[in-house]
Amino acid sequence: MTAALHLPAHWDEREWTVDDLASLPEDLRYELIDGRLVLPSPTVIHQEIAFLVCLALRANCPPGLVAVLDMSLEINNRNEPRPDVVVVRTTQANRTPVPVKDSFLVVEVISPGSGIRDTHTKARVYASAGIADYLIIDPMAEPDVVLWHYRLNEAGKYVLLATTSGEFTADRPYPFTIDLPALTARRKELLG
Repeated sequence: MTAALHLPAHWDEREWTVDDLASLPEDLRYELIDGRLVLPSPTVIHQEIAFLVCLALRANCPPGLVAVLDMSLEINNRNEPRPDVVVVRTTQANRTPVPVKDSFLVVEVISPGSGIRDTHTKARVYASAGIADYLIIDPMAEPDVVLWHYRLNEAGKYVLLATTSGEFTADRPYPFTIDLPALTARRKELLG
């Protein structure tokens, strides 16, 4: 039998801090973004795309780094995001959340209802935390899955380096390739 989740009244309207997260059930999947508690509920397509991207990032991952799914990042008292995929140091393999200084690339896969959060709010949070590279993938873009690659500039802001529905190749934090046509084919397969 599973116990019912009891959150404080008006939990979605209050300002949360990292310290408040200790009162939540350990097995609750959440993010803290700008003091807002987010309880995501991803789709099968979202999860499949994130999984395949994680596999692509693992293909050439050098020793000392690892690409993982759904890992919380320790940024500040108002932000503990949970990127869909993140490349982190293996020295943090037994820690959660992972200190943001030990993360090198984050990937967000847009879900229904997360578009503004992924493209604007999280982009600002990740940039201010100093994460060098940020990928956003829209699995439901038509006609094909789309990827945007942002890189942090000297002013601490993300600049758009690439937008593609084709094969995407990058060299940071190590050389990797993401096959967007294969992701589009998988989406079509899932949707029948």
